[in-house]
Amino acid sequence: MRNNRSLGVLLIVLALAFSGLKLKLDEIPRTKIPGASVLYLPSGKYLKAATFGYSSLAADIIYIWAIQYYGDSSVSNRFDYFTRIFSVISDLDPHYLDPYEIGALIAINDMRSVPLALKVLDMGFAKNPDQWILPLEAGHYAQLYEKDYALAKEYYEKAMSIKGAPAVAKRLYAASAYKTTDLKTAWETWIEVYRTATDEQIKKIASNHLYEVKAAADIGGLKAALEKFKERYGHFPDNLGQLVSAGIISGVPKDLDDKDYLYDKETGEVRTSVIPWKR
Repeated sequence: MRNNRSLGVLLIVLALAFSGLKLKLDEIPRTKIPGASVLYLPSGKYLKAATFGYSSLAADIIYIWAIQYYGDSSVSNRFDYFTRIFSVISDLDPHYLDPYEIGALIAINDMRSVPLALKVLDMGFAKNPDQWILPLEAGHYAQLYEKDYALAKEYYEKAMSIKGAPAVAKRLYAASAYKTTDLKTAWETWIEVYRTATDEQIKKIASNHLYEVKAAADIGGLKAALEKFKERYGHFPDNLGQLVSAGIISGVPKDLDDKDYLYDKETGEVRTSVIPWKR
């Protein structure tokens, strides 16, 4: 009975607050002060103390209002208070995950701001370090929109270390490591994926990535050796074996399938005989 009475009081307080807010806003020309309603939104800490233990309900109400608010294109400067609104929701219910995810989507799709999307997801992860979905989405945004593979790698590493994280987190981490030329990490991670995978398709994907990583390391080494040969003799060697004869390398590497790399003596180009995904 007491809980029902408290809930009733909360609903009345919220109803009065929003009614009063509407009356106040009706006096303000929206065209002059668009988004003025946000100025009357109390801080999250104040609201939490004023909701008599029903802060989650208040967070729900403000979250639903926020979705409607950001969907109203007539409010030209509605994005000015974005961080404030989602901070209030987070203060009211720090473990409410939907606002972090939807807030990030609004930042990406409507505001075209990856840094702000990451800020919202970071806010959520700081309060929910056991939720892998938040760093996983952050990594996706960093990779897809910013092409910042180093940052994506950091997020994927956080995600994959959390209990219950999907296997794809480790694969995304390995792929990001390759993009940042961290070939050692990429190789070790794809090896682990290959050895632990029970699905043959995943094994094949891992194998193709391992082929790609080894080829990148081998070709990088061969190109450096070819440049040394050219500096010494004024031209590229007729074949890669001459790099061994010249004492520049100890042996000519082969690809993961034990096949020779293709070499053009005119340009010094070295490449694989097959595309990794067509092996």
